Amino acid sequence: MRVIAGNAGGVRLAVPKRGVRPTMDRVKAAIFSSLGEAIIGARVLDLFAGSGALGIEALSRGAASAMFVDFCGSALRKTPPRRKPY
Repeated sequence: MRVIAGNAGGVRLAVPKRGVRPTMDRVKAAIFSSLGEAIIGARVLDLFAGSGALGIEALSRGAASAMFVDFCGSALRKTPPRRKPY
């Protein structure tokens, strides 16, 4: 699991061993290709965040902020602290 583009492109993400099904790179690429420049400066809500890959990808591509929501505490503990810039 990795960030595919932007400032953090290529950075590997920690993923819990169980309970998370990460979004495939090609699906992330399609989502962000569709959004295009609209992601720049956006506020992103990553529901059922799991590894946080979608929110982190958005931050890497220029989103102003991202909020990660998940009911699985072990998944959220793997997401980067909010003070870490991308």
